[in-house]
Order: sequence, then C-alpha cells, then structure tokens
Amino acid sequence: MDGQITFHDWHPVNIQEYGVAAPDPKDVDLVYGSARTNVSLYNRRTGQTTQVGPSTEQRAGGFGRNVRTMPIAWSPVDENTLLYASDVVWKSTDRAHSWTRISPDLTRQTWQVPATAGKYANTVTPAPLGSITALALSPLDINVIWAGTDDGNIQVTMNGGGAWSNVTPPAIKPWTRIFNMDAGHFDKATVYAAANTLRIDDVNPHFWRTHDGGKTWAEIANGIAPGAVANSIREDPRQRGLLYAATDLQVWVSFDDGDRWESLKFDMPAISVRDLEVKDDSTCLCADLIAGTHGRGFWILDNVTPLRQRAQAEAARNAGNAYLFKPAVAVRVRFATNDPTPWPPELPAGENPLPGGIIDYTLAKDASAPVTLDIIDAGGKTIRHYSSDDHVRNPNPSLDPAAYDKVCQQTPSAPDCALPLYWPAPPIRLSTRAGFHRFTWDLHFDPLGEDPDSGDEGATGAVPHHTYELPYSPWAPPATYTARLTVDGKRNEQPVTLRLDPRVSTPAAGLAELNRLTRELYDDAVRAHGAYVEGRALLARLGPGAVAVTAKLEAIAPPENAARRGRGFGGGAGAGSAAQLTLASVSQAAMAAAMAMQGADVAPTAGQTAAAAKARADVEALMNQWSALKASAPAR
Repeated sequence: MDGQITFHDWHPVNIQEYGVAAPDPKDVDLVYGSARTNVSLYNRRTGQTTQVGPSTEQRAGGFGRNVRTMPIAWSPVDENTLLYASDVVWKSTDRAHSWTRISPDLTRQTWQVPATAGKYANTVTPAPLGSITALALSPLDINVIWAGTDDGNIQVTMNGGGAWSNVTPPAIKPWTRIFNMDAGHFDKATVYAAANTLRIDDVNPHFWRTHDGGKTWAEIANGIAPGAVANSIREDPRQRGLLYAATDLQVWVSFDDGDRWESLKFDMPAISVRDLEVKDDSTCLCADLIAGTHGRGFWILDNVTPLRQRAQAEAARNAGNAYLFKPAVAVRVRFATNDPTPWPPELPAGENPLPGGIIDYTLAKDASAPVTLDIIDAGGKTIRHYSSDDHVRNPNPSLDPAAYDKVCQQTPSAPDCALPLYWPAPPIRLSTRAGFHRFTWDLHFDPLGEDPDSGDEGATGAVPHHTYELPYSPWAPPATYTARLTVDGKRNEQPVTLRLDPRVSTPAAGLAELNRLTRELYDDAVRAHGAYVEGRALLARLGPGAVAVTAKLEAIAPPENAARRGRGFGGGAGAGSAAQLTLASVSQAAMAAAMAMQGADVAPTAGQTAAAAKARADVEALMNQWSALKASAPAR
C-alpha cells in the first residue's frame, strides 16, 4: 500500500477501447469486457484474453449492430446472469459459455430525419441503424430490464425478455442518445435516464424519470445549468430521492428525486463527466461517489453519508443546533506501508481518502467554547479525546514550508528538519466555525504524555504531502463505539462501527489474544502514567518533614528527561531498560510491548507474549510500591 493510488493499483484488462468492464462477481480475477462485435474475457492470473461473445451465426440477420460503448453488466439479483447488448439484448447464465437472445431489435425501425442533417437530408434513408447504449437491470427483480438506444428509444421488459414495451417519452427526438439509465432501488417500476442530445444540435441537459414502468415521464433538469448535455444519472442505493447527475461540465445532486438540483462540483475542474457510480457494498466497506471523465480520469467523492443525512442536518441547522452525522463504517487499514522512503512527488498518483474513521459534523453558528470529540467504548470509557484547542505547530511544515525551513536553518535539530518538508500532511483539526466540517479519528487509543511538537523523524509510510502523524498508541479493536461531539455544552452522539481490514485472515482466537494483550498493556501503561503524574504532584506538596517518603517517591517517580514516544525505525524507544524501574519506565515498557504487536493483525508471538507478561508484572510491582507510599504519605 503506497499511501496513494499509483501504477501498482492499476493494470489493463485488455478490453477494446470504449468497451465496458464487468468483473465476475464470484471471481474478480476474471473481467468480461464489451467489444464492438464480441465479448472479451481477461484472466488476471494468467494475463490471457479470450473472446466469448455471441457467435457470428447468432448475430447474423441484423442482430449485431454496435457502437463504441456497448453495455455489459451482471444482474444485481443473480450473480450467474450476464447481459450484453448490440441492437438486441443477449443473456448468458453460464459465464459466457453460451448466449441467448432475449429481445428483438429494440432500436427505431424508422424515424424522421433530424434537422441537423441539413443539406444532406435528402440523401438519408430512414432504416434500422441504431444500437443499444444503455442497460438498466433492476436490483429488485431479475425480470425487469430497461434498454436505451443511441437513436432515442427506451424499452422495458417486465418478464425477463418475454415481451418488450416501447415506453419512449414523446418529447425524446430521434437520434437522441440514451447515454445511461439507472433502475430504481426502491421500486421496480422506477427508472432514471440521461438523454444526450448533442447529435441533434441541442446542447442542454435532459434527464428523465418514471415511477410507473414508463407509462408517464417527467423531465427533471430544474437547477442544472444549460449549455452542457446529459451523460449520466444515478440513484443513491441507500437514500430514496437522492440522485446524482453528470453533464459535459460537472456533477450535480438532487435531494428530492430530481425536482431540484444543486452543484456537487466542489474542487473538480470543468470536464465532461461520462459516467457515475455509487460504490457502496460489503466488499469495499465504503460509500463513495465515483465520476469517470472524458479526460480519462477518475474522481471520487469519499463518503457520501452526509448527503444521505442532509434533511436531519438541515433541521438541526434551522433550530440553531450542531449536527453529528452518523459515520460510515470505519475500516482498520494501515494508510501507507511503502516504507521507508516514498515514491518521488513527480510520480503520477491519485490521492487516498483521509486515513481513519471519517467524522462529519455541522455547526449552525460559531461555537463560543472549544469543540470536543470523544470516542467511547462499550463500557463507557473514553479511549480517544480531541479538542479544537489541541496544539498545532506554528509555523507548520505542511502549511508554511518556507517559514519552517527558516526554523530548521536556525535549529537543525528541530522536529522534522531531517525530513523533506514536502512530506508532512496538513493537520486535521476540529473546527469551531459555522458550517460543514470533516474530521477523522485515527482509530487509535489516546497517546500518553506526547510532546505535540515532537514531529515524526521516522516518517514510516511517508507519502508526499500526505504523511499523517500517528499517535504512539495501539489500534482500537474492532467493535461498536460512540462518537460524542460536544458543542457549547451540548452533546451529540452517534454510533461508530470499526471493522477489521477485510483482507485479514487471522483466526478469531489469534485476533482475540492480540486485542486482549493490547488492551491490558495499554491500560497498565495508563495506570502507571497516571500514578507517575500523581506522584510528582505529591512530591510538590510534601513538606521538609517527609524526608523518607520523599526519597522513596523520587526513586520511583524521578523527573522525566526524555521524550516518551518511540520514533524512527527502531520501534519503541528503550522503555524500561534502566536498572532502576520507575513508574515512567514501566509505563513506557508496557506501551512498547503493546506497540510491538501493532504492525500487523496477527496472533502475538511467544516472544511478544513473554514481553507482555514481564511488562505487566513490572507495572504491578511498581503500582504496589506506589500504593504503599501514597498510603504512608503524611496528610496535608
């Protein structure tokens, strides 16, 4: 994992240019692709490609007309059913070993010559010339299939191809290209269509909606800027009425089933967006909107859950309250493992989403006090605390590298000065300002006594401009937590589900042992650190008459003279190696023993288990000494 999207993450799958990819839902190493006269099957394991489409004999008789973009898709209801289109619809239930034609020619058999033919109109003879350019397969009923053509037809079958009905809206003119369609996720009689009218000299967007199987239609483009044709429309699979649309300039969103649209452009440049996809399934554990552009690029809007909860957020804003969005599932994935040196910044790469669990919230007005976020476990214990007052270095190497370079020139030993200053990522802070904010929980427990200006000299997993500092503390185990946002004294809470990296195959018993030892060691480190802080405070209060107690306290709680955090390539920094055990050293040793197991989601080794046992025993011994001393200290 490079911490960014590089050439490691992409490989051609040998599909004819302009073709559509359809990965096998049962084997992602097999990728089917639509071609102009065939279907390709690429095997990633062997690198080989074979042609598996309908035979030449089957396509004879006018059933083989194609254009550059030929639909191919697996049924969302049956993972064994694959559909492909020319001017007819083809179906395979044996992974393209054989094909059955399940429709007649669905294109216009005759049509009025478009006015854009101009002086050549008298040379045009209307005849069946079109092809199917859009297929929409119902996620509710395998028998419901919608087809749109590049000459302006929309047809539907409700019985798996036994009979087809031409349900084209009368306002759609011949040679309008039905660019894409999306079958309803909540009602099988619903479909949405993007009708591209560029070829008939109409450069305005046209999107259509039906809720009654095509008997009646409504054109839905209110709010979308004119001057850019329609290319794609998608319904959110989780939130009824939430739609996404793409034109030749940008992406749009509607919260009321297309009656009104708003811009969803954000920082995306003006570009022809040719398709949209909502990626939201148990495989990716995500909820993202993906845009494919004619510039041969991909843009991803990470985590659309705030769009799904917009109504609740608006209600809170109108009431003058803050709103904490219910977070999407957080996945415990290590952000970057391309250690120790990153790819150079000039390497073409796409950005990863923010690391950790995304926490979104809105403020109706500026907060008058610090905003805090707490992550609370099932036992009611806070395991991670953040505040808008948390310290951020100033100058910061990521925000003002020129100013920080002057700091490094004056003090070469300053944090991060041994690293390229284009590595650090901008700090992620809680905001107190009115508006929408995105934060991220790093999926770790709270660190103990870290210096916020310490930097990260090891910079393991570095990514140019996206190297995020991780706390020197263990990963939180997979579980359901509570996120608590406190704004001006008012609490807002939502559940947060943390899942393990789905690629991990460690047996449950091994993971349980890892989580148990980690939590025990962390709790011991917290106990010993708390005792150390309390011991130093007690020393400050004791008078000159408590010489014996003071001496013993100084022995187990001497002043710290080094950073607590283990950094760099050596892991935990020498914790507990001193001849005389102290509260601080056993706390550090317990944390180091926990951190030694955090590199991978695997069962602890025998050596790690033994180190954990010793660290816990040392903590217990020092805590017993501390309890006895505290009890013997004179009262003040």
